[in-house]
Amino acid sequence: MKKLISSLLIAGLSVAMLAGCSSSGADSDATSTAEGTTQVSAADIKIGVIYIGDENEGYTESHMKGIDQMMEDLGISEDQVIEKTTIPESEECYDAAVDLAEQGCDIIFGTSFGHEDYIKQAAEEFPEIQFCHATGYQAASSGLSNMHNYFDNIYEARYVSGVVAGLKLNEMIEAGEVTEDACKIGYVGAYPYAEVVSGYTAFYLGVKSVCDSATMEVQYTNSWADISKEKETADALIADGCVLISQHADTTGAPSACEEKGVPCVGYNVDMTSVAATTALTSSTNNWAVYYDYAVSCVLNGEAIATDWSEGFASDAVALTTLGDACAERTQDKVDEVIAAIKDGSLKVFDTSTFTIGGKSIEDLIAEGGDYASYEQYVSDGVFQESTVISAPAFDLRIDGITELTTE
Repeated sequence: MKKLISSLLIAGLSVAMLAGCSSSGADSDATSTAEGTTQVSAADIKIGVIYIGDENEGYTESHMKGIDQMMEDLGISEDQVIEKTTIPESEECYDAAVDLAEQGCDIIFGTSFGHEDYIKQAAEEFPEIQFCHATGYQAASSGLSNMHNYFDNIYEARYVSGVVAGLKLNEMIEAGEVTEDACKIGYVGAYPYAEVVSGYTAFYLGVKSVCDSATMEVQYTNSWADISKEKETADALIADGCVLISQHADTTGAPSACEEKGVPCVGYNVDMTSVAATTALTSSTNNWAVYYDYAVSCVLNGEAIATDWSEGFASDAVALTTLGDACAERTQDKVDEVIAAIKDGSLKVFDTSTFTIGGKSIEDLIAEGGDYASYEQYVSDGVFQESTVISAPAFDLRIDGITELTTE
């Protein structure tokens, strides 16, 4: 099951979140129905899922686990779920969606950014079926009551994984393994899209919250899942003086390189200790079951699904994998503290007082107008309000302390 392809946010797009099914769990006693929806029994519902890859890649695997957990939570049997893997971002996606609709699916999920146009096309043709698309941004502007976008606040988990990395850097400084002025992190990024930029910025801000001298270099692979390219890019970052590596890429390539070189690493989606037993610190990960439970429950109850949905630690929609043996002492205590602060709202990941752009605050740049004026809709109360205007990431600002390189 498969893959999320990045969410590019159109600057200036302003949409309203629509309230939908209020609970992420099924309510067997619910009898009210929303306009244009019909209740379906758990025994009769049929669910379709479209993936760009298969289970051999971390992001897809996380969606697969989410679907499996939803089936267990809601009592859905395997013969009620039709999964289509390795569906490219082309007309084949439209064909797959139509096939699922014609097979009687009541709700169809697509998980790749590049699938969105084809999912929307199918939603237009099958208004009685609910279509849910991960990482996209067109649901609100589509005018379709059966088209929905979903994501999760993975930036929260990336921030906390950055705290883990920062504590490790501090330990390395104290041990004399690295000097304070040489704390450079390497980041293996897939594409220069808002989803990736939002994630690596959140990670970096987490690092900086405990290790202020850290800087970061990002190199892009221009692929979501290329194990050789990711390993090669991690090797290049290490050769360029990076003393810790993280990633927004979907394979074990980067952690494998780190294990060979003895460099600490932070992964994505899955526990990387299987390939980096002595160097993996943790991974930020998605719990897609929270959304799948929610959306399918809405169909079961005949309730409207939110046009845009994104949740984080507060709903257990994101998490960290188990901390590795390479972590600094007392890391778990700090992780628990930071997660609690995110949950109670006392810590905001994109607190605008914690970063600058060319030496200026985002508020000052907005006030100056020009290219930054469109960010006004996202910034309020001293915070860049990520995934609130719409579910897809919007933070694509290049902040001070991070440099980017594109690998060929």
